[in-house]
Amino acid sequence: MGEWIPENDLVHFIIEAAERVDISAFKINWRGTGSEQYDPRMMLALLVYCYANGIFSSRRIERATYRDIGVRFIAANLHPDHDTICAFRRNNAEAFAAAFLEILLLAKELKLLKIGMVSTDGTKLDANASKHQSLRYDRAKELRTQLQGDIADLMAKAEAADATGGDDPQALPEEIARREKLKAKMDAACARLEAQAKARAAAQQDDYKAKLEAHEARGGKGHKPKPPKDTPNDDEQTNLTDPDSRIMRKNKHSEYRQAYNAQATVDADGTQLILAAGVSQSASDAGELVNNINAIPEELGQPETVLADTGFADEEEVAELERRGIEALVAIGAEKNQRTYDFRPPKEAKPPPENQAPWRKKMAEKLATEEGKAKYRKRKHTVEPVFGIIKSVLGFRQFLLRGLDKVKLEWQLVALAYNIKRLHNMVQAQAPA
Repeated sequence: MGEWIPENDLVHFIIEAAERVDISAFKINWRGTGSEQYDPRMMLALLVYCYANGIFSSRRIERATYRDIGVRFIAANLHPDHDTICAFRRNNAEAFAAAFLEILLLAKELKLLKIGMVSTDGTKLDANASKHQSLRYDRAKELRTQLQGDIADLMAKAEAADATGGDDPQALPEEIARREKLKAKMDAACARLEAQAKARAAAQQDDYKAKLEAHEARGGKGHKPKPPKDTPNDDEQTNLTDPDSRIMRKNKHSEYRQAYNAQATVDADGTQLILAAGVSQSASDAGELVNNINAIPEELGQPETVLADTGFADEEEVAELERRGIEALVAIGAEKNQRTYDFRPPKEAKPPPENQAPWRKKMAEKLATEEGKAKYRKRKHTVEPVFGIIKSVLGFRQFLLRGLDKVKLEWQLVALAYNIKRLHNMVQAQAPA
C-alpha cells in the first residue's frame, strides 16, 4: 500500500513526527488486561492526518480507515471504531500538547523557526450547540414553576385515570416523564447560574475589601462600595446543550451565534506556525494578551515583539509585557480600511479623544513611526491568514466536542494539524528539485 503513496506525501511526515512523542504522554492500559490496544502513536497520527485533511467526526474517521489510502496506511489496515477514536481524542490532551511542542521543536531544529516577533488574535468558532437552546435566569425560574404545576396536574389526572379507567394509561406517564426531564434541565440551569454568581462574588471579595478600606480611610467620603452580588442577574444566560459556550458575534455587522473565542499566537517572522492555542468564553479579546504569551511553551523562548489589534488594548497587560522586556505593539483604535479607490464614500476622519490616557498616546506615537508601521503591518498578514486557512482549507468552522476543557483539547488538535501541514510544506519547499 505504501507504493501507492508518493514519497513526499504528508502521511510519511506525520508518522515520523508521531514517533518523536514520548509514549508516557499517552493514556495507556499498562495492566495488559482487557482487549488488545491500538498503538497510541498510530492513533495520534490517525487523528492528526484526518484533521489536516478536513475529517473531524469520529464516524467519518472510522469510515476513512476503509476508503482513504493515506488513512489506511497510517492505521496499518486496522479499523478503530468511532467510540475508540472518540475516547482516545477525549482522554489524551497531554499527548496532543506533547506532539504540539515536538513539532515546534522540530521546526527549530530545522532552523525554520526563530521566536522573535509574534502576532496574536482571536476568532469566533461555533459551538456544538444552538443559540435557541439558551435561556435567561428569570425565564428558567418561570418555566420551572410552570412545569412543577403541570406535573402536579398530570399526576392528579393519572391517579383519577387509575381509579376510573377513563384515559389512556400509557399516555399520561409519558407526558409526566417529558415534563420532569425538562424541569430537571431548568433546575440544572438555575443551579449553574447561581453557582457562577457565587464564584464571581467570592473572586471579587478582596477587591471589595480594598475599596471598603479606602473608603474608610477617606473618612467615609464618597459613595460607599457595594458588596459583590452573589445571585445571578435576571438577564444572565446559560445554554442547555453546552453550558460553557456563550452567545457572541464576530463584529457589529454579524449575527449572534453560540460560540467560543478561539485564540492563537502565530510566528510573524515567516513561518506562520501557531505557537500557542487557547479558548476563551468571552466575546472580547480583552484580558487575553498576557495569557496568550504565557501559553507559548518555555522551551521555545520568549518573543521580542508582540503584535495585537485593538481588542487586546489594556494598560496593565501592555505594562506587564514591557516589564518582561517584550515590546508590545497594540492598536488603540479601529484599523482604517479605506482603500485608495474605494467604492464607498470617504469617511470623515475623527480626531482622537482629548482625554486619551498617557499610555495610549505613547502607543499611538510608537505606531505612527515608520518602524512601528512596518512591524505592525505584519499582524494582518500573519495571524489572520492562519484563521482563514483553518476555516477554508482545513474546513474547521465548528467544534464537535462540548464543554470548555474538551473544546480547548480540540482546538489544540486543530492547531497541531495545521502546524504539521504547514511545516511539511516548508520542508518540501526547501527540498532540492
